[in-house]
Amino acid sequence: MPLLSGFVASPQVLLLLGAHGALLLLFDLTAHPVLTLLFWAVAFGALGLAVRAFRVAELASRPPGLREILWVAAALRVLMLPIPPTLSNDVLRYVWDGRVVVSGHNPYALPPEAESLVTLRDELWEGMDHRDVPTVYPPLALAAFSLAAIAPLPSAGRIVVLKAIFVAADLAACLCLFYLVRRRGVSPSRVLWYAWNPLVVLEVAGMGHVDGLGVAATVGAVLWLQRFPLRAAVAASAGVLAKLVPLTLLPLWGLRSRRPLVFWGAAAGILCLSLLPVGLSTGGIPPGLQKYGVSWEFNGPLFEPLWRVFEALDTPAIFEGWLDGKKEESGDIEFWNSWYPFNYPQLHAKLVLTGLLGLAVVWTLRSRDAIAGTGRLLGVVLLCSATLYPWYLLWILPWAALCRQRAWLALAGLSLLSYLPRLFPGVELFPWVFLVIWVPFLLLLVKFPRWSTG
Repeated sequence: MPLLSGFVASPQVLLLLGAHGALLLLFDLTAHPVLTLLFWAVAFGALGLAVRAFRVAELASRPPGLREILWVAAALRVLMLPIPPTLSNDVLRYVWDGRVVVSGHNPYALPPEAESLVTLRDELWEGMDHRDVPTVYPPLALAAFSLAAIAPLPSAGRIVVLKAIFVAADLAACLCLFYLVRRRGVSPSRVLWYAWNPLVVLEVAGMGHVDGLGVAATVGAVLWLQRFPLRAAVAASAGVLAKLVPLTLLPLWGLRSRRPLVFWGAAAGILCLSLLPVGLSTGGIPPGLQKYGVSWEFNGPLFEPLWRVFEALDTPAIFEGWLDGKKEESGDIEFWNSWYPFNYPQLHAKLVLTGLLGLAVVWTLRSRDAIAGTGRLLGVVLLCSATLYPWYLLWILPWAALCRQRAWLALAGLSLLSYLPRLFPGVELFPWVFLVIWVPFLLLLVKFPRWSTG
């Protein structure tokens, strides 16, 4: 079949490609906020039309093949590679951390503003946020950052190199999804909800988020669980070492693998060998990770309303009264005084949600389907998170695509509204933008709660 014929040249697919090409023409998306929103809407509409056209082609016994799916997926991502990271500057930090590693310093101990790193400062350093916080990224992510950092290119070129690494991983995830779909005997059109998803394309190829690397590893882990438990353990460990999210999934994956002890033993060994040196170099949990856990807050669907409820109930006063009683009862004033700085509504909410997440990890162990169970648990992880940037949804989208989970697929488009404060300075996320994002999602989740590949 010629390259631009059949389904690839259908009006729906050309509209999808054209919408992304229009975003490329805008280049700096924050400089053209109205057009950016318009083309995002067109892109998501074109995705829905393309999936429908795919199903029509299947009914006519002319379904597009893997080559066509991957060709369009690659074309969409190549279109986004030159886009500068104006919606998120995380990729600047990635390249910086890579340069710190290559220079022989410890990015887990030294924040970018450290005087010992002053010779590395350049335009990347000027454009970064959180220069007072050491890195939060695990070793595999830092290895990818280092590959880009050693490229003999200026900073802009290194950013493109790093984004290309993430794109390659993301295309591998699309390939793994196709094989999962074929193994389950369901329509390959489900792969399109991830492979051609505008949010995935924007966040991996456009903004250059490392999540694409971790997601690829997790999809590979589930693909290999039943037949190759050792290979699955390596992939699962790679996912954790790219970003820590898959840690919550290791108990479920081990139970669903063909040889649980092999899976857990291999994963534990790889993670200990990789993470123990990090802990030893910082004397425990890296300070950047501690800062993230305690201080980072953005668009958390349960967190945002919960901490406000705790504030209205004045839970700090209740807890302070309990601490006062313990001080009088024990006489150990110094010990109990050390807890007062942690007595505020936001932390109370995080502790409650952490407990809820722990219960979800245990509850999900009952799941017989690794795909559906992975989707359900990642859904709870995201709902319980105090921070939910649009690119965090990349973790759940492969499983939402395979299970046709409408609420989470819709959230892929709705989540881009959280960029409104960046596109339109002066616009606040909470409460109105927050409600526009989450109310439709919750309504869909109530109506279509099911996770199933059937």
